Amino acid sequence: MKEKIIRLDDIDPVSFFGCNNALLDIIAARFPKVKIVARGHEIKCIGEDDEVDLFVVKMGELLGYFRKYNRLTVDDIERALLSEQNMESLKSGDYDEPVIFGSSGKPVRARTKNQLVLVRSTIDNDLIIAEGPAGTGKTYTSIALAVRALKANEVRRIVLTRPAVEAGERLGFLPGDVKEKLDPYLQPLYDALNDMVPSRKLGLWMNDGTVQIAPLAFMRGRTLENSFVILDEAQNATVNQLKMFLTRMGVNSKFILTGDTTQIDLPLKRESGLLQAIDILKGIEGISVIRFNKSDIVRHRLVKDIVRAYESTDNKPAALKRPGKEEGDCE
Repeated sequence: MKEKIIRLDDIDPVSFFGCNNALLDIIAARFPKVKIVARGHEIKCIGEDDEVDLFVVKMGELLGYFRKYNRLTVDDIERALLSEQNMESLKSGDYDEPVIFGSSGKPVRARTKNQLVLVRSTIDNDLIIAEGPAGTGKTYTSIALAVRALKANEVRRIVLTRPAVEAGERLGFLPGDVKEKLDPYLQPLYDALNDMVPSRKLGLWMNDGTVQIAPLAFMRGRTLENSFVILDEAQNATVNQLKMFLTRMGVNSKFILTGDTTQIDLPLKRESGLLQAIDILKGIEGISVIRFNKSDIVRHRLVKDIVRAYESTDNKPAALKRPGKEEGDCE
């Protein structure tokens, strides 16, 4: 067993630990084998040699970051404790550069390693596939990049689309015309735009066609030039739909496909065009495939645990069976 004491002589413990030690508790949760006691300007840690040594290193990095930026947030801690590569980017200030400033003036930044990869990939690639679990910010970051490109006059319009596939519900039973049925399904795209563009400006852009939001089927026959185009929920596009969509790409356009291949709502999962696209398009110059993972989840902290729980279920040798009679049971 090893015991170490880390001193915070030049740092306000309340600012560093958070209210009621909330931030310290998050750090401690990452080191369950280390006993951590904070008193005043000291942190005492007790545990196995390797665990204590790692804790001391990570705490040193967090303290250095706090001294440089005079701040420490939950996101900063998550990035710092995930990997050395993330910590190097954190210390170098890569995450501080905003993609855009939102409608309220709040900066929209890459918050995880793969969000940062996505931001950088648009420099050298015109087609990007961002695949990974829910809550990793794939769509949100992509829309921020689209708004940035539009404001910088790099493109003339933004086109956002989704395949109209029901996730367990039937759109046909909803009241209203086609637009009224589909608008709720496209609402996540509207929500992200509203975060980034003042409502009056967004209304003008949508009225004059500068920003377009439509189901994937409406893309057929179009040529999308000078456009930033995002296909959300791409895992629910069939092979033929995705081929149709990709061949809409015109001059001076960027396409981003986002999707989660563990949440395919098509009748036959093997029909997912995203699965095929990832397989056959990787390695082509100008195309980037980015695999997001649990460490990129930026929603509620429980989302990571939920994704992990479902992954462990998916990896079990026998699928969970629906309650009820088994095949061959008598009535």
